[in-house]
Amino acid sequence: MTVRDTAHSDTERVRASVSLKERIESGSAVVGIIGLGYVGLPLASAMHRGGLRVLGFDVDQSKIDDLAAGRNYLMHLGSTLTAELSASDRFEATTDFSRLGEADAILVCVPTPLGLHHEPDLSFVLNSARAIGKTLRRGQLIVLESTTYPRTTRDEFLPAILEAAGDAGLALTCGRDFFVAYSPEREDPGRSSHSTSTIPKLVGGLDQASTDLAVALYRRAVECVVPVESAEIAEAAKLLENIFRAVNIAMVNEMKVILTEMDIDIWEVIRAASTKPFGFMPFYPGPGLGGHCIPIDPYYLTWKAKEVGRPTRFIELAGEVNTSMPAYVIERLTLALNRRAMAVRGSKVLVIGLAYKPDVGDTRESPSFEIIDRLRELGAEVGYHDPYLPRALPVRRHDLRLSSVPLTRETVSGYDAIVISTNHTSIDYRLLAEHARLVVDTRDAMREFRSDMGDRLVPA
Repeated sequence: MTVRDTAHSDTERVRASVSLKERIESGSAVVGIIGLGYVGLPLASAMHRGGLRVLGFDVDQSKIDDLAAGRNYLMHLGSTLTAELSASDRFEATTDFSRLGEADAILVCVPTPLGLHHEPDLSFVLNSARAIGKTLRRGQLIVLESTTYPRTTRDEFLPAILEAAGDAGLALTCGRDFFVAYSPEREDPGRSSHSTSTIPKLVGGLDQASTDLAVALYRRAVECVVPVESAEIAEAAKLLENIFRAVNIAMVNEMKVILTEMDIDIWEVIRAASTKPFGFMPFYPGPGLGGHCIPIDPYYLTWKAKEVGRPTRFIELAGEVNTSMPAYVIERLTLALNRRAMAVRGSKVLVIGLAYKPDVGDTRESPSFEIIDRLRELGAEVGYHDPYLPRALPVRRHDLRLSSVPLTRETVSGYDAIVISTNHTSIDYRLLAEHARLVVDTRDAMREFRSDMGDRLVPA
């Protein structure tokens, strides 16, 4: 490249970045968001409240229809959010991905699940990249938010964009004509203490211009934006956050199994340890891991680590412990039924909670599905109750074909055992205490009734 060529490239880069930054700061920029689920929809709301026009994209027509009508399909977000978006002339949702060219900035918030053998599945990310590439134009900023392993943005996402752009006859250069960054989502559905706008936002670009533009964009919607040196640092930071939680949950799950055999209450142990004002952070046991991040993200790093020839024994062991918890719950139930001269086969079991965490309708990777399917395989007749999920829609590995049963005195007394898998606050636990024949409690939800229930209450 000659001196003149270099100067020309620098001029083009400056011109494209300055123009986009001016549009962002003036509020005239259009933000496209791919994926209007648990991450994309609250992000769309935050960008909209930041004064920008938002164009949402999703392959699910039912979501587009709901948003047009102001209907809320993610109950934990509240009805105000969708009503506000549907009533605004600065928001529109569509399944037409050919309109991606209308957006000045495109934020990709699509799933990154695991394959059958715990290998990363980047199909949603790469399909989004190809769709972006087909309509790519000069002056666009593209940010990947989906959780993934380090170097995905640089080595997988960007090449897919460029390949599709090349097929469309578009010759554009990243860092000069368009800009690419990574900013990990940090959503926690149902958490009231923080929101999309108040959770600090990490941003790392593939080059400095991309970082600067992404920071400017997110500052329209988020109170604290933290630039980091590269996309790889932002990608790895997200994995560290979730692996930290997965490992500590595995540790307390393992302690639960051990202490239960010693007739020691793990929940009281955690409360006691939590009185230390430094050097300890409480984590809590349960029937297994749920949600999109903690059960999945560690495997993204273990897979990538094989590429550099390094083992991830600690992370993999934590995964083994956490994935063994549904089987442990069933073991505790089986022993409790045996003490009553009953077998799992032929028994009636009611599982409380289909969602993976309290007070939301989010079933992603919920251990309740595995518990129900395993009990069915053992010959039990299983039902569930969840006030947030009237029907059990199919998930990645399970299709229960069940509907929530009402929680009444007659219902509760008609089951041989109740398994509390999710401790929704709206559940009438006194009803369970008074009328259940047996309760297997994985969440310490029945603590206040322990003295009254005696051996009808089994911790798991």
